[in-house]
Amino acid sequence: MRLPELGTYHYRDDVSSLPVEEDHPWHVPWMRYVEMHADFGPDVTLLLVSDWKDPRIRPVLRRIAGLARLTAKGYLDSLSWLPDELKEIIAVHALDGGAGPRNTPALYAAMPAVIATEGAWVPRGGLHELVLALARLAEAAGAELRTGEPVERVERGRIFAGRKAYEADFVVCDLDANRLDAMLPSGRASVPKKLTPSGVDVYAVLREPLPPEVPNRTVLVPDDTEEFFADLESGAEPAQTVLFLNHYRPNEVYPNEKSTLTLQLAVPASGKSYDLSDSLVRREARRAEEALALPRPLEAYLEEHTVLDPAYFAEWGSVGGAIYGVAHPFWQIGPLHRPLYSDRRRPWLWRVGASVHPGGGVPAVLSGAMISTGRLLGKLGS
Repeated sequence: MRLPELGTYHYRDDVSSLPVEEDHPWHVPWMRYVEMHADFGPDVTLLLVSDWKDPRIRPVLRRIAGLARLTAKGYLDSLSWLPDELKEIIAVHALDGGAGPRNTPALYAAMPAVIATEGAWVPRGGLHELVLALARLAEAAGAELRTGEPVERVERGRIFAGRKAYEADFVVCDLDANRLDAMLPSGRASVPKKLTPSGVDVYAVLREPLPPEVPNRTVLVPDDTEEFFADLESGAEPAQTVLFLNHYRPNEVYPNEKSTLTLQLAVPASGKSYDLSDSLVRREARRAEEALALPRPLEAYLEEHTVLDPAYFAEWGSVGGAIYGVAHPFWQIGPLHRPLYSDRRRPWLWRVGASVHPGGGVPAVLSGAMISTGRLLGKLGS
């Protein structure tokens, strides 16, 4: 189902939805920004779903070559007619690449125009429906799904998990690249010098819906974005972070009898545990209450909740809970990056997940899995 908007964004004293409303002072420059990237959506889609060896993407790469030479900040700074406040809101989407706008390719500064035009979509019932659908497909094809058996070692012909050894002609692995390298016979996982951010995610069922004027998605941008991104990249906890709040009423997306809420905060990949009493979480909750003009504290609406934090994401994700693993230079962020799906040193090992092309995010990870699997099937059939 298509959501009505990308969200309502708050930056200092300015509030605007994306797409920008017709009666908003930013509407004219916003439309100019969108029109500049009117043909960009199909190119991005093709880039995300295509093998990087596919000759169809060569024209796409030529068309976006100009963006590839600029950072997101450099590109936005070149748009002198775009209001500075709107630039800051657009620049926050650089986080989708796992870095700040000074260290993310300009491609990410164009994506809000594409998403606002083509729509933000979610599976009816929530993203977990994708997991359930994939499980059904796998089982229908004869796969046996085993959980609660952490993988301990991976080698040619065998994987070791839960004190058992499993024979395997080929191994397909979606672990973070650095974590997988530590499980291989060489055991030569490098210690990352810089990591992408992590997050604190509060998932809750509400006793009652938030007031009717609260939108589905609210984004609070830090007052000082330069300081925020500098803190994230240095590993320091920011005084003020980006806050994403998703609120869905009964049967709006999920088949629930009660409303749901997700509160997401960007934090460094520290491996730290958080809860609702943490000072950062409390400060950001107060910001949300003020921005949304809630009559009561946010915690008062929560009936049940769970918190996923860097400590949780570090269990089987990247070091420190980094969402996209090791930080790369801006020209290596996004599609067409390493590691490869498979290489000559280990032809039996195939990688999928956020570490390989086309990168992180549910659509990209699913596309990468299809590309990698397609190559593997081609090898088996050759």
